[in-house]
Amino acid sequence: MQAISVRGRFAVESRGLRPAGIMEGLIGHMGQRREPRKEIKVPVRIFGTDSSGQIFSEKVFTVNVSQHGVELSGVQAQINLEEIIGLTYGQIKGHFRVKWAGPPGSPKAGHIGLLNLSPEKALWDFPLPGPAVDGAVRGGQERRAHPRFKSVNSVEIYSDKQNAPIRARTGDLSLGGCFIEMPNPLPKGTDIKAALWVRDSKLWVRARVITSTPGYGIGVQFTEISDQEKNQLKQFFESIKRI
Repeated sequence: MQAISVRGRFAVESRGLRPAGIMEGLIGHMGQRREPRKEIKVPVRIFGTDSSGQIFSEKVFTVNVSQHGVELSGVQAQINLEEIIGLTYGQIKGHFRVKWAGPPGSPKAGHIGLLNLSPEKALWDFPLPGPAVDGAVRGGQERRAHPRFKSVNSVEIYSDKQNAPIRARTGDLSLGGCFIEMPNPLPKGTDIKAALWVRDSKLWVRARVITSTPGYGIGVQFTEISDQEKNQLKQFFESIKRI
């Protein structure tokens, strides 16, 4: 997981400094967009947890907006790539995944690209171009070990820090993990046992909290899952749409 400084000084990883070569990688991560975007500058507020585990909240501006993503400018926080953050426009909130950050010293310094995790939810009060495949987003997806699918499933979470199971639901799901919607999320690094309802089956997995965003939820990575339950998930994914 990379933590990217967008304040113009340097790029860092969660475990230390990264040489300048990371900057070239980030530019490549932006990809060649094929989804139409609307060039527009409007104020929004972003919030979440930065790369040091501190909560941040900033007023920034959009550069362009599409059906499935947004580019922002004026970002000061250091945010991990793939981190889920909140974005508020007016009175409406959405949650987004950080897909790229502009390298320090470049024209894109202070810019980040976000993937909308709930594109079906009305967020903007201005018209957007029709939907199409976004090359910048798809490029990041193809590098994932497991493709994600938008899927709402009931889940029970068991943790040593909780006396009773937490009942929640997923926002997306893959063979390697899922995003679980929780207003009061568990801390990053928490190990959990989860019971996941897939149609009429209850699948058990062990997982670790990789991202934690106050007001939205947690991203978890499966650490133990049986071959039988993997096969059940694969069969389930054949019937739903990848995001």
